[in-house]
Amino acid sequence: MANIVWHKKLRMHLDLNLDDLGHEEHPDLWDMVYRMDKMYADRNVPVGERDLLCGGVCQDAGVEAPMYLRLRANGRREAVHERREDEDRHIVPVSDEHKAYQERILRAAQEGGFGGDSEVRTRVGRSWIQTDTLIEGAEGRRIGWEVQLSSASVNGPRSVRSRATKAQKNGITPAWHTDRSDYAHRHDTHWTRSDNLPAYVIAKTGDLRVISGFRRLDFWHCDLSAVHPCPNGVRRCGKAHATPTPKDVLFDDLVRQTAAGTIVPIEFRTATKTHRFWVAHTDRERYTDLLSDDTRLPPLQDEDAPSASSASRNRPTCRPGLTATAPATSTPNPLTFIPTQSAAPSLESDTSEPAGRPDITVAKRASGLPARLISLQQAADAEHARLRDLTDNDERRQQRLRWFEAAAAAQTAVTDFARTKRLNRHEVEQELRRVVRRST
Repeated sequence: MANIVWHKKLRMHLDLNLDDLGHEEHPDLWDMVYRMDKMYADRNVPVGERDLLCGGVCQDAGVEAPMYLRLRANGRREAVHERREDEDRHIVPVSDEHKAYQERILRAAQEGGFGGDSEVRTRVGRSWIQTDTLIEGAEGRRIGWEVQLSSASVNGPRSVRSRATKAQKNGITPAWHTDRSDYAHRHDTHWTRSDNLPAYVIAKTGDLRVISGFRRLDFWHCDLSAVHPCPNGVRRCGKAHATPTPKDVLFDDLVRQTAAGTIVPIEFRTATKTHRFWVAHTDRERYTDLLSDDTRLPPLQDEDAPSASSASRNRPTCRPGLTATAPATSTPNPLTFIPTQSAAPSLESDTSEPAGRPDITVAKRASGLPARLISLQQAADAEHARLRDLTDNDERRQQRLRWFEAAAAAQTAVTDFARTKRLNRHEVEQELRRVVRRST
């Protein structure tokens, strides 16, 4: 196919990329030319006698290449060569570096136990998709590697976004690799990049490092101890966030792990842009749960919600149980001064130690938190951890409900404990999470 057509009778070039074909003085030019070509086709007039020739590469090469017009269902105009050899004249020769990448992808995949082939055409309705190197991965996974070492258009039917979207809709995961640094700032597909290397270096068995396109997600809580700034633009919002950080990976490992499903593509959304890169599959699952509305912890009760007259989350200047001899500069953990017993039996006065759980006993003694509170939080974390092993939607929905119940019980216990001891609820919850992390 070509987009520049030479009309022999009208003696003018027609640019099918433009609405007016490049001749604004003739607003109905396309309708006239297309209707005439359809009339020729209905009367079985040969393509070579329809007055339309290729006006681009073929004309520059001094070849008369007959063409006919075609109008797609989406309104896209196309001019099609009559002969295949004329169509092949428009294909840019593949460079040695491009061939070396294709060979390396196939070799890396075969070493990991996966099959594949180069220049694969996949039939899509009446059209087809051609992939540089198609790898057949685990569980029916198909990874379509496209090596782009030359300029690639941003818009149009042959653009990177269009080709990647078309492949994805037909069950092929697009994986685009390049050696151009400017492509690292494009987010029309999931780009990976290596250094600009000659073909003999790419073809070697030695390490080939991917320096862009693979990330690790750091998950953190937006409180006063957080290192990253809040993405919502406030001082501290108290929510959980994820921040991508660059991480190198070897090209051969990337090929094998994408086929195995341990490295997967992700769309990371910020306030102004959607970033596309590759991450470990565990990071994508955690990020999906972070964004999902139905996997958030239950909200605080009405009486615990902050109001206009509520106290600050900063530590108070005094605590019950502090001695006068304590250094003025020390900031002890307030939970270490919690009394071991209260006047009436309650959750926070429970001094019993679960049998067979020495981790809870050690954590209780180190933090001053009751063993039952630690046990409830560990149970909630265990229910949440089971989500990672489930793939069925119904099973995940049932597991989320079990996690909600366990998390609600832990949150209610934290609220009761903080109210009884007159402690800052936020600090109690943070200390509980730190204790549970240390005990697991």
